[in-house]
Amino acid sequence: MPSMGEQPLFSAKAHVFQIDPATKRNWLPASKHAVSVSFFYDANRNAYRIISVGGTKAIINSTITPNMTFTKTSHKFGQWADSRANTVYGLGFSTEQQLQQFSDQFKEVREAARLAREKSQERFELTNPALNIAAPQLSQELSEDRHSPPPLLTVNGPCEDKLIRSRSAEVELTTEKESIKKMLSEGSVSCELHMEAELFTLQDSNAKLVSALQEAESSGQMWKKQLAEYQEETDRLREQVAELEAQSVASAGSDPELSQSVETLEDLLRTKDQEIQSLQCKKTDASDLEQEKEEAMQRLQELEQQNAVLEERVKSAETDLAASQEERQQTEGEVQQAIEVLDLKILDLNSLRQSLSKLIDK
Repeated sequence: MPSMGEQPLFSAKAHVFQIDPATKRNWLPASKHAVSVSFFYDANRNAYRIISVGGTKAIINSTITPNMTFTKTSHKFGQWADSRANTVYGLGFSTEQQLQQFSDQFKEVREAARLAREKSQERFELTNPALNIAAPQLSQELSEDRHSPPPLLTVNGPCEDKLIRSRSAEVELTTEKESIKKMLSEGSVSCELHMEAELFTLQDSNAKLVSALQEAESSGQMWKKQLAEYQEETDRLREQVAELEAQSVASAGSDPELSQSVETLEDLLRTKDQEIQSLQCKKTDASDLEQEKEEAMQRLQELEQQNAVLEERVKSAETDLAASQEERQQTEGEVQQAIEVLDLKILDLNSLRQSLSKLIDK
């Protein structure tokens, strides 16, 4: 939660998600509904944070660093990785405009954090004028130290210069470690999420097409059954009319009640004929539905082929991810070795500093 010294800069409503720590693929909702997500500036620490509170607990507490990047993965969804919290945060907005405003604010705050870090480093250099070691020099030393033992230190300047070089090495080492961890943690998350979303979309489309085909087939079968029943009833009425006509001819029109029954049956027969014609028109519509069904089946086959291709791509992505993880482990091992070498150098520098301090005291 924000402290008393923090100032609010920007706030927006969004649904908050966090990446599943077990799979690193699925999103887990951190809030049941849209909550306020705010940017704060801490004047005491000269730092910027993103904070969101759900109920009585903070569901987002992310300190913004110059290495962070906010990525828009869709029209209304964006994400960023926080290596310090060891998670990836996702935000779902109600409009694309709100997402764009949050993204712009994130860039501004990240730039402000970068300027704040540079000013802090400048103040450190001003208070220590003997600081003359450069970052490229340290990177070159890192590269050389991975393949060779630490060289002997030589004194080429004042004692204070050597003392500050050890402090600079510690600061640069911390920055280098954060950068490498950031690069390794963010590498494969967005690719996996994109492939998974595309696969889920295709599966949803397949399910909708299958449902529409089943409804069309059910309607066609119902119309066919109704048409057959009407035709059967019409044939039965025709037989009755024929029998009545034969009886009327035999009785030579002497029975008016029989004639009225014949007329009633003829009217009923004409009504049934009209219903049969109507059903035949519906049968034509059913034929159209059959054609649409065939087209939908063809489209479904195409989607299944695309789904198979996407599954292959997912398998390939998983293979690449495994390779990337193996490479990351190897890189982490190399970084650990470099850290150990730097620790030895720092110990040597501390020892040299103590020796030089003793010499100065003498």
